[in-house]
Amino acid sequence: VQLQASGGGLVQAGGSLRLSCAASGGTQSRYGMGWFRQSPGKEREFVAGITSSGSRTQHADGVKGRFTISRDNAKNTVTLQMNSLKPEDTAVYYCAATTTQSIKMIAFSRYYNYWGQGTQVTVSS
Repeated sequence: VQLQASGGGLVQAGGSLRLSCAASGGTQSRYGMGWFRQSPGKEREFVAGITSSGSRTQHADGVKGRFTISRDNAKNTVTLQMNSLKPEDTAVYYCAATTTQSIKMIAFSRYYNYWGQGTQVTVSS
């Protein structure tokens, strides 16, 4: 499975961005999907995850109420709607696919099998 993330860019604090992750070379509906982010000098961290059916989601505490993950299996895409962005949200955002169906395990990068190339999100103050 190849994953292509898009939608990053430069936005002012308080603004919104919508990230998309398109899958090819496989059936995305078979996989749980997640978004992770990494900023310079920091480890990659979990942002949000969604099970293969889309029935369950999980969001990191720092983005709850601001970010929403969703998926459209008919279009093989997963999106991350990011509202009320803060400068601390600045990072490279990665989408990833996992065979796990556990909503708990979906928060851990070690359970992911495939990774996209990342898209830069920069939030100015």
